[in-house]
This record gives sequence, structure tokens and C-alpha cells, in this order.
Amino acid sequence: MNSFPPEGSQIKVDTLNGHQRIVVPHGTGSVMRYLMGLFLLFWMGGWFMGFQSALTQVISGEGGAFLIFWLGAWSIGGVYAGYMIFRVFRASIPEQLFLNRPSLSLDSGIPPLKMNFGFYDKKEYWASMFPKRKRIEFTPTEIETLTLRETDSGNRITIDKGAERIELAVGASEVEREWLYSYLRQHYF
Repeated sequence: MNSFPPEGSQIKVDTLNGHQRIVVPHGTGSVMRYLMGLFLLFWMGGWFMGFQSALTQVISGEGGAFLIFWLGAWSIGGVYAGYMIFRVFRASIPEQLFLNRPSLSLDSGIPPLKMNFGFYDKKEYWASMFPKRKRIEFTPTEIETLTLRETDSGNRITIDKGAERIELAVGASEVEREWLYSYLRQHYF
């Protein structure tokens, strides 16, 4: 078993606090996200002018109920666009695995924003818009469920934690996942 990632891999293996650490980058995302970010920056300029104009009218007493309603909706749109700008330009945080035997710890990190205009699950879409960083510790019993699963879209490394199936190395290639699976099996089995 090779203890080094495949040639050309971005995966790093080092030691932190006396435990072996495997860092799996999520990637940088597509160029499309930066084009979307640039569009949103220009859009925010127009948003600010519209907000300022409407607010000035409301404060001076010239704005009616519709303008007050519009200002509230416009504010929600501006907050969402500001968040999207943050997500677009935010650097991704890599996934990390800590081999602290007999346990295995996972820090899922935060992937970059992925722009996908195809038709897919709306729940999955919202989860990608508001990612949650998970820190999970797997017990020896849970580590026994470590599996390399072949799917239609490629392989996946999973561990079952209760009723939830956790995927490891989400940003890795198939060859990197095969290496990681063998590496983890070598250290835990």
C-alpha cells in the first residue's frame, strides 16, 4: 500500500497534534461563479441607488404603502444578493480527516459555491447555497461500515453514523477516493 497520494493529487497527508491528518481540497469551483459574482456586484450598485431613492421618498413623506412594501422586499433581495457575493468570493475550506485511533474525526470544511443551472433536487440546491460545516467523530463500530460504493456517477466513500450515511472525500477524484479508501482500511482494519 502506497502511503502517498497518487501523483498529481492535491491531497496532503501530515501530522497535527500527534495525529495523522489527511487534507482533501474541495477545488476552486467554476469560472461561472466569478462571472455571477461580478454581475451581482454591479447589480448591488443599482440596488443601492433604488434603495436610496425609495428610502428618501418614504422619509420625506412622499412614499405610499406600496413604496414601503417595495422597500421591505427590496431589502430582503439586497441581503440575499450580499450573501451570494460573500459565498461566491469566499475561499473554500478543505475537508480534513484526523486518524486519531481508535476513532476517526471528520471536518467537512466548506466547498466553494457551485453554479448549476440544471434541473435537480431543490433541497440539494438550498443545502449547497447554505452549507453547514460538520465535525463528526466516528467510533470504531461506525468505522467498520467504511465502504467504497460504486455508483452511476462514480465511486463514493461512505461511513454510516446512526441512520445517516456520511460521504468522505467529496472533492476528490475517483482515483484519489480509491487510494484514500485503501489507506483508511490499512490503518483501521
